[in-house]
Amino acid sequence: MNVWEVKEICAKILDEVGTYFVGNRFLLKKMLAASLANGHMLFEDFPGLGKTLLAKTFAKVTGCVWRRIQFTPDLMAADILGTRVWRLTESKFVLEKGPIFTNILLADEINRSPPKTQSALLEAMEERQCTIEGETHKLTAPFFVIATQNPIELEGTYPLPEAQMDRFLLKLSMGYVQTREEETLILKRRLDWRRDDPTDIIEPVTNQAQFVEMQQFIEREIYVDDQILDYISDIVRLTRINPVIEVGASPRGGLSLLKVARSHAAINGRNFVTPDDVKMFVNDALGHRMIMKMEYAIEGTFSVSSIVDEILSQVEVPKQFVSG
Repeated sequence: MNVWEVKEICAKILDEVGTYFVGNRFLLKKMLAASLANGHMLFEDFPGLGKTLLAKTFAKVTGCVWRRIQFTPDLMAADILGTRVWRLTESKFVLEKGPIFTNILLADEINRSPPKTQSALLEAMEERQCTIEGETHKLTAPFFVIATQNPIELEGTYPLPEAQMDRFLLKLSMGYVQTREEETLILKRRLDWRRDDPTDIIEPVTNQAQFVEMQQFIEREIYVDDQILDYISDIVRLTRINPVIEVGASPRGGLSLLKVARSHAAINGRNFVTPDDVKMFVNDALGHRMIMKMEYAIEGTFSVSSIVDEILSQVEVPKQFVSG
């Protein structure tokens, strides 16, 4: 596999997903970059914007298996991971695997369940494995979580702990469609499909093995110059000394920025990373890892997004760097 093959397959994935999902292609590109970087995504958005349709469509187009978990207050860790049950016909306990044994896991309204249940995802998200009754089970590659949470109706919810927020490569928001034409197109496509769920008519453009091969190619072959590494380090370090920020981005945040920048370079047919690849994802990769000081958060005069923009303006962009 070479970078031109990766670019061609990525273009087919984006085109096919865009055939069924009406929205910002820029968002689709970010989602594809995160998945190729072997990372997880958190969507914070209002209900009814198509998050489930996007996850199902993406899974079908990439030839991956997908499962969905609706997080509720009574959801237990065993409902996610699975448990051993007594099988009478075999006279022994057998493992009934939970929905986490998949390629793409949609964790819907993840903040509706208590922290103990949320934490059942932590090992799987970080190690690509889970432990059930002391036995470790590897998850099939590719594996990534697409989690959603509602920014409204916060009564009865459990905010995600910082340790779990840090596991998400990107935090994204798709928002409402911007034009009347897009709104009308959603209605027209529904009439054409003659069904609410069109995923059974979607043809995959790749498969699991090829998708994993693309991930491995990006990990091995996409070059990153030392000046780009210094650029990422300077951005991450400035998040920790900003007077408005209580807790800055972790080293994992810098690694996330590096990985997704490499994926974006490959999607665009380049075997090297540019500063623009980094800048594109700074807010999505670092914003949810930064905690504002309480007094500024209450005042509402600052936002994490504005602070990220300020930091970017302070860091000198590499003008000359080796391109592989």
